[in-house]
Amino acid sequence: MPELPEVETRVRELRQPCVGRTICGVQLDWPRHLHQLSPQQFAERIHGQTVTQLWRRGKYLIFDLTRDALLIHLRMSGDLCVQPANIAAEPHTHTRLRFDNGHELRFSDARKFGRVYLVGNAQQIVGKLGPEPLGASFSAAQLHTALRARNRALKPLLLDQSFLAGLGNIYTDEALFMARLHPQRSSASLNLAEAHALWLAVRRALRSGIRHNGASIDWVYRGGQQQLHFRVYQRAGEPCLRCGAMVQRIVVAQRGTHFCPQCQRLTRARK
Repeated sequence: MPELPEVETRVRELRQPCVGRTICGVQLDWPRHLHQLSPQQFAERIHGQTVTQLWRRGKYLIFDLTRDALLIHLRMSGDLCVQPANIAAEPHTHTRLRFDNGHELRFSDARKFGRVYLVGNAQQIVGKLGPEPLGASFSAAQLHTALRARNRALKPLLLDQSFLAGLGNIYTDEALFMARLHPQRSSASLNLAEAHALWLAVRRALRSGIRHNGASIDWVYRGGQQQLHFRVYQRAGEPCLRCGAMVQRIVVAQRGTHFCPQCQRLTRARK
């Protein structure tokens, strides 16, 4: 599933060809992508609106329009691109927004789990998300307080989008390894130093992902190189790059989880 770095990469790529363009046509062949609107309602409402801004919140791409906000969540296999309308679309392209310059914003989604929202205000959809982990206002002290307020295993808590927005399986595993924290460690047991290490690790993992244009592994996104820099994710049975022990894969909260049993021991907080 695309995570914060992959979505941020797409936002940066799409901003120039989308902002300032007016939507003059819609083609949609998978109505279940739409949130609460029928294809006809969606097409009539979005027609004639201009993209004024493109930004990201968590894993959502947000297109500010003249009157509304268009939000797209890529879910498991979605991807977006802008192409000339006269060029054949990629397989599994289910939504096309025609621009006034003859190009189209195309949403392809092989597994069809993606979601498209057209609402009056983006906060209707993203208002309940947790803080942005790369945001200037997100501090280690804030993270420590939030961790102490919960009593959950670190892995599922970091995946909870209401706790922290944008993390998924890849960057959670990578960050926990960098911070030397076991994925099943109780969040309430972390001391301030450990919370600070986790805060640094989350930001470091995400920035690395953005720097390498995301990871190209199990979805249709192409072009990223972060998979060449994984420390534990998808490296089960291979030696830890830090200590040489074998990286293990376990299931935590129904999610495949990669970690080093030597570097990430399940211990209580260090005093």
